[in-house]
Amino acid sequence: MSPLEIGLTGFAALTLLIYLGMHISTSLLLVSFVGIALIRDNWALAGQMLGQTATDAVTEYEFGTAPLFVLMGFMVMAAGMGRDSYTVAERMFGRLRGGIGQATVVGNAIFSAVTGVSIAAVVMFTRMAVPEMLRRGYPERLAVGVVAGSAMLGMLIPPSVLMIIYAVITETSIGDMYNAGLIPGLILSLAFMVTIWVVAGRYPGIRLASEAIRREGGDASGAGLVRMVLPIAALIALVLGGMYAGLFTATEAGAVGAAGATVIALLRRALTPRSFWQILIDTGYVTASIVLIIASAAMFTRFLAISGLPSYMSQWIAAHQYTLLSVMLVYIAIVLLLGTALDSVSTVLIAVPVFAPVFKDMGADLVWVGIITMITVEIGIITPPLGISPFIVKSTLDAQGLGQRISLRDIYLGSLPFAAAALVVVGLIVVWPGLALWFK
Repeated sequence: MSPLEIGLTGFAALTLLIYLGMHISTSLLLVSFVGIALIRDNWALAGQMLGQTATDAVTEYEFGTAPLFVLMGFMVMAAGMGRDSYTVAERMFGRLRGGIGQATVVGNAIFSAVTGVSIAAVVMFTRMAVPEMLRRGYPERLAVGVVAGSAMLGMLIPPSVLMIIYAVITETSIGDMYNAGLIPGLILSLAFMVTIWVVAGRYPGIRLASEAIRREGGDASGAGLVRMVLPIAALIALVLGGMYAGLFTATEAGAVGAAGATVIALLRRALTPRSFWQILIDTGYVTASIVLIIASAAMFTRFLAISGLPSYMSQWIAAHQYTLLSVMLVYIAIVLLLGTALDSVSTVLIAVPVFAPVFKDMGADLVWVGIITMITVEIGIITPPLGISPFIVKSTLDAQGLGQRISLRDIYLGSLPFAAAALVVVGLIVVWPGLALWFK
């Protein structure tokens, strides 16, 4: 077999292994090791490349961002700031049509700005927001669709763990990715709020619920809301404000954020020696998983480069004179298709190493491609048959005793308007790259 044929076979084998349930990092390492050994006809060399590539990948300075932001996220959850962000957003937007849904989106955006993890947001807002929306007359599909859909913000609004993985694969700046995600994140949040406003208009009961919120809203203590807002605002200003102002890099922002979140948790007396130790252990588990993924992704990227598959694709596209727009549309379609059956990280690790060199040869900005990738991949987490977000919503509802009332099908159908809104935002960014590159 030629190197190109081995590359194509390896790509197909990787997809199959992940579909069959093999762990992502194991699949990447196995395919890469065997593929390089077959191409070079030297198993010892493949082993040496595996060790060297893994070492190079995890010793990069910018990789320090990942464990620091993971630690910050755990500290934020321990301090109860996720709950506070939802409460504040409810008081601000609860009087609008579909106000509790609007508050869920805003609360999710705030929570994303201080954690960067979608799954944590899905669990938390399912517990808090869904029962409250059902109590106030929201239809089941809208209530669960809001939570599942707005979870997409977690991987777009910085800090984002998925952005770190993309940046490592494509050798782009994590800081540039974070800067680029801000405006699209705000646009996507606004698109979700408009979607809720439109869908809620079909249900008169929701408008009556809004009237109830107007009556209930007067009992909120202004001082209490200020106490909730100040820690959240301070942490966001400290991390994102300092990074955008150029006071420190994205990696240093992770350290500052982790320290700031720890101080807030201590001031709120939310940490005990036992809980602090557990947070450190959980951070270690998540970091170890990310290390394996990044090391194996680097190995797979090297395998594809040796096989010549990306170069062949670039030459084939150039020979047929395909435009950047046409290639981008094919790329979006492939990412959407992969996303319907794979998790976000798997989709990025399969699609990006193949297409990133192609886009680079065509003169596209890989940061712009990255933002499009983030949104498109996140659409996959709410689409059938295996979108992970609806499954997490369903399991959380089951634990609350609401599983009999709301089916998995209801969650998928409720998420569709938000998937459509996200696709519109993707289209806007494709047409106007400046939306993603404004702060680069």
